[in-house]
This record gives sequence, structure tokens and C-alpha cells, in this order.
Amino acid sequence: MRSANIPERVHMIGIGGVHMSAIARILLAWGHTISGSDQKANATTAGMERLGVRVAIGHAAENIGDAQLVVATSASTFWDNPEIAEAKRREVPVIKRAEMVARLMDGRFSIAVAGTHGKTTTSGLIAHMLVEAGLDPTYLIGGEVRTLGTNAAPGEGKYIVVEADEFDRAFLSYAPDVAIITNIEADHLDIYRTMDALEDAFAQFAANVPQDGHLIACADDPRLRQLVGSGAGVRAHDVQTYALDHDATWTAGVPKPEERGQAFDVRASGRGFGSFTIELAGRHNVRNALAGIAAGDTIGLDRDVIRGALASYRGAERRFEHVGEAGGVTVMDDYAHHPTEVRTTVAMARERFGRRRLVALFQPHTYSRTAYLLDEWRTCFEGIDALYIAETYAARETPEAGIGAAELAAAVASPRATYAGSLDEAAARIAGELRAGDVFITVGAGDVETVGPKVLESLRRGGA
Repeated sequence: MRSANIPERVHMIGIGGVHMSAIARILLAWGHTISGSDQKANATTAGMERLGVRVAIGHAAENIGDAQLVVATSASTFWDNPEIAEAKRREVPVIKRAEMVARLMDGRFSIAVAGTHGKTTTSGLIAHMLVEAGLDPTYLIGGEVRTLGTNAAPGEGKYIVVEADEFDRAFLSYAPDVAIITNIEADHLDIYRTMDALEDAFAQFAANVPQDGHLIACADDPRLRQLVGSGAGVRAHDVQTYALDHDATWTAGVPKPEERGQAFDVRASGRGFGSFTIELAGRHNVRNALAGIAAGDTIGLDRDVIRGALASYRGAERRFEHVGEAGGVTVMDDYAHHPTEVRTTVAMARERFGRRRLVALFQPHTYSRTAYLLDEWRTCFEGIDALYIAETYAARETPEAGIGAAELAAAVASPRATYAGSLDEAAARIAGELRAGDVFITVGAGDVETVGPKVLESLRRGGA
């Protein structure tokens, strides 16, 4: 089912990334010919090659071959890339990732999930609901969804679910039929510079929803309460809210712990909507579930389908994920890379593991984020017994963009933090200091998840 607004041959710069590889898989399934490039080989580029994609490691003008369209991530140093320069010289159209996603959305009923936190879990839940309903959706999620076994699929149905990222204002390329906004907090200020500019971008995303569309926003978030309350620029005729702590269209009662997850009662516009269960831990995931329930009901899914999908949903990879056990040590991993997310992760760890000693390795994600959120980083690790901080995952940045990991370690007020150097250095040091009964958790959005398996292997060798 080749898309009419996308030419046959497409070249993708940054194909080793989660978003770009997701687009590539969809285009391949729809009959397009794909080539790609990235700075470094990884498991994703290897997976692309297994699917028949010609992947070049390193960027060079000849990599674009006979492409009729070039797509690039914002992380590819957009206008300085030699492949982009060559495409412009040949007058081959060049677009950013977000515009390509918008083309995939064209002609389908689109559901887009935006927000500082909870996007992946919520968009993955909605995609899972649609799959469970037998509606064969297309979806592009920012992380692998456990129950789906992937982060992207080329469905033949009318629905498409997209995780709408605010980085580089990507989500402003979308005009979804259903928009969900989970929250608005300080993030990506390397792009936006000020909170006012960030809030304005979310307001524009909300305004992009067409008049016959649906906007679903979390009323527990003060910035979203103001956005929805003012109504400024919002065209959608249907505006719904959801919340645990404030009045809203959709609310949930106090969650009740169960052997696997938690149960809660839902009310819609003040009327009982039913009881639901989710396997996911944490109050924040009840909030994410409410967003999914609201979206499912809005598009007309059967209530029993929604209930069954929630009960079977196991979330996204790297969200408070159990990695393994060795030497009496439990190893966990979490994607948290913002102080609010770190606090939530620490709270979940304390709730799950009680008074066991919590040892954490945090990998900061970008120098700029460390700098503009420094005051929050000082205190968000409270509850951890031993904190190590690894070298920063730089992504698209150089150290001059902000604050490094050693400086962050010195700035953390509680607990006292130790700078641990590279991930290999951190793994060796921590493996030597863990003891039976400890819980070790790796935290961050970079490649810190590689440390857990190394630590487990060291512990197993030590106990052999």
C-alpha cells in the first residue's frame, strides 16, 4: 500500500534511531525502497540491513544514491550534513522526520500523544487497544511496547497512533483527529529557551486539532488547566479532561494494589464508567490509563475491549523494568531522564522494595538539560541510598552546551553522589560494591541500560 504523497525511493539520515527506523519499517511494508545512514552501527542499523535496507555507516554525499526524497533527524546537524548538501545540489527534496510522519498520517484517522512525561506509555496503550480490537492500526511509538513486540507497525486499518515529540517543535507538524496532552514541564529548553515558548508550542499543538477533532488534556497539570480553561486558539469542538486530583471529565478512585498491578474505578462526567486493572505500578500509570480510556471511548471502542486491553498491557521497554537477579542483588532499569521522572522512579522503587538498600547509576542526558534543571537535580534522588553518576550521554551536544556529569555529582544535595566515569568504569566499580539484598537500578535515556547485564555477569562470576 504505497503512500501516494511519498515517492518510491527514500533515503533516511539517522536510520539507527528509534523514530527513523520505525518510519523505515512502515515504508518498507508499504512497498517503498529505503536506504539509510547513521554515524555509528548499532542493533537497529543491523536490523534494518536484515530487512534489506542499504545502510551506510558515516555520512557521505554518495550515500543518497538515487533517492527521490531525503528524510533527516534533527540530531543529524541538519544543514551541515554532506548528504543533505548533495540532495540540495541535485534538487532532491529534503524534509525533517516530523514532516514524514505527517505524510504517514495523511488520509488516516490520527491519534497523537504529546507531553513531557508519559507519551510512550500512553501512546503504546492506545495502539495496544486498537490491536486488541482487531482494527490493525499503524503506529509509531517512541519505545518498544512489550505487548506489541515492537515500536512501529504498518497497519491496514484507518487508525494511526503517533507519539508526538515536542523536541525541535516536531509535533507542530501534526493536525491530529484526537490529541492527548499528558503534562507540560520544563524540558528541551535548549530548543525553546523559555517556558513561555514551550507553553506556546503546546498551545499551538492543541490549536492544530481541527474543529471536528478531540482534545484530551490532563487537568492535574496546572499549565494544561490554564490552557484548556482559557480556550484560547482551541478549535476542537470536543475538549475532555482527565485527572486524579482535580475535577475533570474522566476521574479515577483511589487505586487498590493487586497481586499484579492495581485496580481502580473510573467515572466519566460524574457517572460510573466501570472498574479497570493495569499491571503497571505507580499512581502516574493510573493517570496514563485514564488518558487511554478517554481516547478509546472517544473513538468508539467497546468498553469491554478497553478493559481487556488495559488488563493485558505491560507497558514499554525500559519503564521500571526488571533486568535480573544475581548474588542476592535485584537489577532494574528505567528510562527516567527528567527530575520529575526520577522522583517517580525512586518512589516506585521504595514502594516495591521497601527498606532494601537502593543503589542507582544515573546517566545524564545532554549537557543542556543538566544545566537548566540543575536545581531540581539537586534533590530528585532523595530516597536512594547510594548514587553514582556516569559520564553524560551527549546525544547531539558538546560539553560547552551546559554542565557535565562530574559537576552534577558535586551539586546533588541528597544523597551524596559519586562520579563514576564511563559506563564500563561504573559497571566494574558498582559490581564490586553491591552486596546481597541490594537493589541496583540504572536510570537514564542514553545507553545506561547496558550496565545492568554487565553487573549481573560480574556478580554471577563472583559467586561461581
